[in-house]
Amino acid sequence: MTPTIDLKNSRIYIGKGLLAQTGAHIATEYPSAKVLVVTDTTVGGLYLDALEADLKANSIIYNSLVLPDGENTKHLKNIGIICEMAAEMNLNRGDVILALGGGVIGDLAGFAAAVFLRGIRFVALPTTLLSQVDSSVGGKTGVNLPQGKNLVGSFYKANSVLIDTDTLKTLSDREFACGMAEVIKYGCIWDAALFEKLEALDSREKIMGEIDSIVTTCCEIKAKVVREDEFDKGLRMILNFGHTIGHAIENTLGYGELTHGEAVAIGMSKMTHSTEAKGMTEKGTAARLDALLKKHGLPTDMAGYDKQRIFDAAMKDKKNIGKALNIIVAKKIGEVDIVPIAPESLEEYL
Repeated sequence: MTPTIDLKNSRIYIGKGLLAQTGAHIATEYPSAKVLVVTDTTVGGLYLDALEADLKANSIIYNSLVLPDGENTKHLKNIGIICEMAAEMNLNRGDVILALGGGVIGDLAGFAAAVFLRGIRFVALPTTLLSQVDSSVGGKTGVNLPQGKNLVGSFYKANSVLIDTDTLKTLSDREFACGMAEVIKYGCIWDAALFEKLEALDSREKIMGEIDSIVTTCCEIKAKVVREDEFDKGLRMILNFGHTIGHAIENTLGYGELTHGEAVAIGMSKMTHSTEAKGMTEKGTAARLDALLKKHGLPTDMAGYDKQRIFDAAMKDKKNIGKALNIIVAKKIGEVDIVPIAPESLEEYL
């Protein structure tokens, strides 16, 4: 297997059928390594048997942990469960924790890999569009607290990311749309040509016809950003476009009421309408963004939501630095600015 992208000791492979090559990859890249597979009930039901058979075929010693599905699984107690199983298997730093699933499982398993023995090998097998284009690349891991999303975590890149785009065929339309919100984000913040390409693709079937190219483009953008700013102190903040409001909505409504992509879609739309009204964004940008989001069934409206509670939740966001809150402003499609504001000024954008 030849990596599609190299990202500072993290190799990213993109293509169809890679799940079936996982055992051979581990046997070649990490010989004699034992593997702890972490997955959830939904993804495990679809792919765990095949993955375990592949590990067996390559004479790899493994164990599997199947956790409940959903955002509520991103809890500190599950980090303890993963680490305890790793200890029971007597894993060492040369062994592997493998995440089979979407962003929740990737964040959990990655964080556990970061803290067990102060760092163990980590392999990611992302199975959702959102995790393939975003959360599996770049090394952000973490869990939620009642006070906010991803408040406990670490920067810890996977040694290998195996992105099998065939796994996207089993996603529900809602989960596929959730990932499309992040794909659209990359067009907004970096690549106007990607945005225009998405505008021209009017069905999931047509998107799937170009999915390897689309996923590769998104991963290349994220890799470029992470190479310049691995620890989220500057340029990497642009990846948070729509996320300040989006995370606050998720926290306010309760995780699982909206998907992450749905909340981010609202955040991107609301922020862009506000900045366009303030003259910070090229006219017509919000309308184009809304049209593309709606084409994928993504929400754009905050009507009926408690804006005061959303504002209060945003004030606890980890993106606050000192007395400033950095908001990401789309100047036009494909170009954004990082704009520091007084946190209380966020009310103007809600």
